[in-house]
Amino acid sequence: MNVFKKTSLALSVNAAIFASIAGISSSAIAQDNTDKVVGIEVIEVTARKRTENVKDVPISVSALTPKKLEVLGSSGMDVRALSGKVPSLLIESSFGRTFPRFYIRGLGNTDFDLLASQPVSLIYDDVVLENALTKGMPMFDIERVEVLRGPQGTLFGRNTPAGIVKVQSKKPTQDFDANISGSYGSFSSTDFRVAVGGGLTDTVSARVALLQQDRDDWIDNKAPGFEQKDQLGGYSETAGRLQLLWEPNDDFSALFNYHFRNAEADARIFRANIIKPGTNKLVDDFDRETVFHDAASRNNQTVDMKGASLKIEYNFGDYTLTSVTGHESAEMFSVGDIDGGYGAAFLPSGGGPGLIPFPSETGARMPDHKQSTQEVRIASNDLGKLDYQFGFFLFDEDLTINNLSFDTFGGGVQNGIAIQNMETSAWAIFASLDYEVSEKLSINGGLRYSDDERKWDGELVQSPFGAPSFSESNDVEDSQVSGDLSASYVLNDETNVYARLARGYRAPSIQGRSLLFSANSTTADSETVDSVETGFKSVFAENTARVDASIYYYEVSDQQLTAVGGTGNVASLLNADKSVGYGFEIDSEYFVTPDLVLAGSVSYNHTELKDANVAVPGCGGGCTVTDPLNSDGLALIDGNSLPQSPEWISNLSVRWTKEIADGEFYIYTDWSYRSEVNFFLYESTEFTGDALLEGGVRVGYEWYTDGAEYEVALFGRNITDEEQLTGAIDFNNLTGYVNEPRFWGVEFKANFF
Repeated sequence: MNVFKKTSLALSVNAAIFASIAGISSSAIAQDNTDKVVGIEVIEVTARKRTENVKDVPISVSALTPKKLEVLGSSGMDVRALSGKVPSLLIESSFGRTFPRFYIRGLGNTDFDLLASQPVSLIYDDVVLENALTKGMPMFDIERVEVLRGPQGTLFGRNTPAGIVKVQSKKPTQDFDANISGSYGSFSSTDFRVAVGGGLTDTVSARVALLQQDRDDWIDNKAPGFEQKDQLGGYSETAGRLQLLWEPNDDFSALFNYHFRNAEADARIFRANIIKPGTNKLVDDFDRETVFHDAASRNNQTVDMKGASLKIEYNFGDYTLTSVTGHESAEMFSVGDIDGGYGAAFLPSGGGPGLIPFPSETGARMPDHKQSTQEVRIASNDLGKLDYQFGFFLFDEDLTINNLSFDTFGGGVQNGIAIQNMETSAWAIFASLDYEVSEKLSINGGLRYSDDERKWDGELVQSPFGAPSFSESNDVEDSQVSGDLSASYVLNDETNVYARLARGYRAPSIQGRSLLFSANSTTADSETVDSVETGFKSVFAENTARVDASIYYYEVSDQQLTAVGGTGNVASLLNADKSVGYGFEIDSEYFVTPDLVLAGSVSYNHTELKDANVAVPGCGGGCTVTDPLNSDGLALIDGNSLPQSPEWISNLSVRWTKEIADGEFYIYTDWSYRSEVNFFLYESTEFTGDALLEGGVRVGYEWYTDGAEYEVALFGRNITDEEQLTGAIDFNNLTGYVNEPRFWGVEFKANFF
């Protein structure tokens, strides 16, 4: 097995110098659909809030194009499908399809609470989605996804010390186009998408996009007395977007965007004692299609999201004024069988599978959430040697969370509730300058002043243990200066080199989830990240090959950490003195022949906590903690890597095409690899995820007619049916959850224009 892992990694590393995850550009069809125009696609990004060629941006950035996104999402997978598809990006969740947690260069947050902040920001259609629940918004009818690595402390600011995932949907135009797609696959899964756009008048354009995804339950419950076939694993999700673009003249535009999401699914499916004690392997009789739950009938999760934005741009000649106003709201409810089994050891009938010390059925409700954002900026219009941007940003969020517990043996009656309210207000001013020193050398620098304040109050209304009710309040505030300085140099016609210094920060946090069990909320001070990186971006071999590469080093001061799990399954915030990270990233693409394109990427990310005094609770039972313990029995985590931070992430894809009749037959495959990870801040034998290699394949035919193009395809994801532990719950027993199973499907698509 070790030989296989090394071979897989070696293949990915070797292939990465030839290929790029930035998008598999199928060869363009020339004027008469007979001659191919072969070459690297020019990818434009808005990483600096200007439309630029990715080669000219002095930031480590990857862009996923529509073709790539369609392949990744064809199995109905949510945003986690992006994990491992670009360098240094990992996405995981212990909350199901609704609460993705992002990690870039090893920096992220494993906290599962609805108040948790993340150091990776998601920007969707120019609006920041702050709460982790809102980051689960489906990606459909998308023009481009950009992943910006490293601190983004000037133009984006708060909660971006690790980087940004930036999603841009397709915008309305005056030209008519429509597309429709439908797929059917394993577990009776269906995925239907439709989008229509075009001009309503000479000055008004519109675009409507809709998504409907469904999957039947496919996991059997075999707990004694609770047996039911096909009880878990399904979902139903509806999402839509309406955009109206008004362009009365060449200098003014107003884009209105309304979007919604309604989803119902099972909460994350936990499985008790699926890890062999003393190892991190799944038990011999593990079956992904079977659980043993006594609360499966109540395992449920619903999400209702709505949002709207208005983007106004006015060109004054020398500069453009841009205003982006956004409003988001969300409601959700989720409850799950957290102990992952049935019964309990103290009952005469016992429990299982394995040891179940006590039952745990908990949930969360977000009855109210509102987020408002406003950004106004002024940017010069290519004035020459000196260009600028400056503006201000306002953020306001108000949310209520109910933490719930249920009496499993009493039929799921609610027996505990704690209510949390938090108000967040933030504002910032920023400025950025670009100076062209010469035809070859450009310098960019920027600063941002940010002010953040959070006010929190919590109340224990009902305790599952009969404790008296109480209430408390807390608040945090801080102001920070962040920014960046970079230089870009045109080495020759093929290659640009760059260097960048950057500082980012994460606003102070409050954690009150433990109210059900104790009377102490916890806080964490702001963390700051100082980063240095250098790299190059090159297109060569007569525009048939591209390689982007970077190396970096960063230090995090006062890093915010969340100690989760342990006895009682509480979550508490703390600051570690420092952590460091360093590594490299390669992102490339190569046309071997006009019909064969290789694409791939690889990244190495080393992270290390540096604080001799910080200590956290170990697991609540069953695991083997390998860290030294202090006098209080807490694990000392100095020197550990950050949780969910693999050293290696790589991706390899190949597309071969053959012209047949009026179309093109193609075979496509992609493989993603991540090395082993720690699930928690402390290190233990059992709660370590082994390396994971997953592959996909797609075989199809595309053909073209006047005004339309069509595609039929057979596809598969995780085609080797890799079965791997991807996360765990550590307060009760050796409970964990696993990756998605193998999926096969067929798809039909049609585009009209």
